[in-house]
Amino acid sequence: MTLSKYRFEEIAINCTQKRFPTEEDQPLYIGLEHLDTGNLHVDRWGSSVPLKGEKLVMRKGDVLLGRRNAYLRRAAVAPHDGLFSAHGMVLQPREDVIDRDFFPLFIASDYFFDEANRISVGSLSPTINWKELRNVEFELPNKEKQRELAKLLWAMDATKRSYQKLLQKTDELLKAQFVDLFKDTERVRLDTIAEIIMGQSPSSDSYNTDGQGMPFYQGSADFSEKYVKTRMYCTAPTRVAKAGDVLMSVRAPVGTVNLTDKECCIGRGLAAIRSKKFPEYNEFLLYAFRVMEDEIASMGQGSTVLSINKDKLHGLLVPNAEKQQQELFISLSKQSDKSRLQLKHALAELTAMYKRIISDNLG
Repeated sequence: MTLSKYRFEEIAINCTQKRFPTEEDQPLYIGLEHLDTGNLHVDRWGSSVPLKGEKLVMRKGDVLLGRRNAYLRRAAVAPHDGLFSAHGMVLQPREDVIDRDFFPLFIASDYFFDEANRISVGSLSPTINWKELRNVEFELPNKEKQRELAKLLWAMDATKRSYQKLLQKTDELLKAQFVDLFKDTERVRLDTIAEIIMGQSPSSDSYNTDGQGMPFYQGSADFSEKYVKTRMYCTAPTRVAKAGDVLMSVRAPVGTVNLTDKECCIGRGLAAIRSKKFPEYNEFLLYAFRVMEDEIASMGQGSTVLSINKDKLHGLLVPNAEKQQQELFISLSKQSDKSRLQLKHALAELTAMYKRIISDNLG
């Protein structure tokens, strides 16, 4: 396949029109916080506070590029006319070189972002500047091939979106089952039905990755689908969780949970929670916390790093469920987990294939 080389300014138009926002602009405003890594679609927008300073004018179909914190690789298609963050770029295709439908796919590709990140400036918030980006050279296939790729890749993107919506509906169904199952069940403070151990980080000179001492978990970075994964050990453990305990992240992201299948040391980013009734009830708590994650997260406090303190966690209200109720909800949750795992596996395979096609057809 023959590829042709172009400077970026020969591929894209940098739309720099700006204006000061009015109150009417707030509901449709799109900021960088509305762009998600790996998502070509903007699924939320609007500002609850008055907008300050000039913003970029965007039109439906423009490509919105998050140029600040470029490593997050955020690019999406504008869903409507309006204003976009001045920390972004509004791009349009030069259609003599690049197909309009292929253009967003190219901008969102690893091929583009690898180069954009390479020329970004600043150590704290790496930023893409047009002055440098305009002269970066990219290789593109001919327009006929671009149209062919766009048709295939947008179809794959639509399938990915359908998988993601099914995942969301699976979660919503389980939440609805939880509400229905426990609507008449008394809610009690968590500390009345469970022991809670707030984590405390050991001395950093006791950390190691050589398997010496006790498994050590600092936060949710070690979480997987259900059981925490061991990357770090420590030889001077402080707070210890037992095998079977629920581990909850108490620092951002607040409320995410896993189980531990081994005795371990927990740092200040975690709390260990175990049922006072029976060890097998820990699994019920795990699934209940998952359903309640948004509620738990809303209890987080802090201006820079959200965290939930001991008093709030101890006072969290949970269903004081009977054994039969708990067993039923565990069964429903496991069925949901199975569906989610299958959907996630299909989504991962499709995403990998999508990226491979892009990679094989760009420079």
